[in-house]
Amino acid sequence: MEILADAMPDKAAIPRSTDGMVDIQSLLRLLAEQVVNAIMDEEADQLCGDGANSRNGYRNRTLETCVGTLNLRIPKLRTGSFFPEDVLERYQRVDRALVAAVAEMYATGTSTRKVQRIAEKMGIERLGRDRVSAIAATLDAEIADLAEGPLDARAIPYIWLDATYVKCRRGGRVASTAVVTAIGCDESGWRRVLGVSVVDTESYESWLGFLRKLRDRGATGTELVVSDAHGGLVRAVGEVFQGAAWQRCAVHLMRDCMREAGSWQLRRRVGRIVSSVFRARDAATAVAMYHAACEMLEGCCPRAARVLEEAEPDALAYLDFPPSHWKRLRTNNVQERANREIKRRSRVVQVFPSESSLLRLVGAVMCDQAETWSGSRYFSERKMAEMHDTAFRMGAAGEHDWAELEKAARKMIESSLELADSVEAA
Repeated sequence: MEILADAMPDKAAIPRSTDGMVDIQSLLRLLAEQVVNAIMDEEADQLCGDGANSRNGYRNRTLETCVGTLNLRIPKLRTGSFFPEDVLERYQRVDRALVAAVAEMYATGTSTRKVQRIAEKMGIERLGRDRVSAIAATLDAEIADLAEGPLDARAIPYIWLDATYVKCRRGGRVASTAVVTAIGCDESGWRRVLGVSVVDTESYESWLGFLRKLRDRGATGTELVVSDAHGGLVRAVGEVFQGAAWQRCAVHLMRDCMREAGSWQLRRRVGRIVSSVFRARDAATAVAMYHAACEMLEGCCPRAARVLEEAEPDALAYLDFPPSHWKRLRTNNVQERANREIKRRSRVVQVFPSESSLLRLVGAVMCDQAETWSGSRYFSERKMAEMHDTAFRMGAAGEHDWAELEKAARKMIESSLELADSVEAA
């Protein structure tokens, strides 16, 4: 009741129509907006009540209701995040971005039958120009904050980078366009979307500009960058994040090795040999299995053996970090999952009418991802604290009988192959 009393507007602020009568619908919208904002403020204050956390401004969201559009102010916290799930539903931006893209297709001369067919799949029957403009303006503001806004002062030790390609109309023709994204994990263990951009092509120059912008916005304290082996990307990472290690995605490395094999049977065997390396439980065993895998590939696929051997320093960079982090550091899976969501949504539109509409959709997808990730840490505080313990770094550097280790490693790989063959035969 106190919240309701505080939210009551002053007499002078009560909305009225031109004839002086109270505008009931606008009054209800104003009351609902103020009550909901007051409830969210109260819930955020309760989370900060013990002094362990504090408020850090607001982020704006809109909510469509039967009394009109409510302009909500969601409180932000300095540590962690706050999302009023009892007030707002997640995943609301992407469909609005698709609506805006479909509407823009009308304006650029796309076949009416094709646009109507796409709109019907989305349940769109009628949509006015003003409504589309309002949707686009709201989305663009949110996406600009995600892609251009300053990052807070927390260090970001881990960054995952990747690009995916979507068809977009540029310069009067349809072209495959690169969408580049950056996902980070800060020192508190929270996943964050650091940046998103649409570029002409995935080149050294485009990656360099993208990464410099991340650094200028506050991406500091980076110790490891995970990506595929794109030459321009690797070169740009070395220039912008000097002192940080680069981890070559183990899944991409396995695919690169398999690509060197001739037959599908050999590709399958190469993939099984390489994948078994990254299941090792300690650093010394992982190094021994890597060497054993190179020797085994030399006997069946020398070209794959050369790829694997040349990649060793970068493929095993994750071993210099806490073992509890390895599973999430040795691959770019966090980016692959985000790319799949981008692809799933972009297939509805097929060809985007402009780069701005493509950026709007991708930004909306990443905004929703950011809200999803705000509900749970990627690494617990205990696991992040392990980064300051240097004991684990001695795992592969200590004294070992490497000949015996590699012999045992070869047996482990062979056992893994025999098990896979037996399962397949069964």
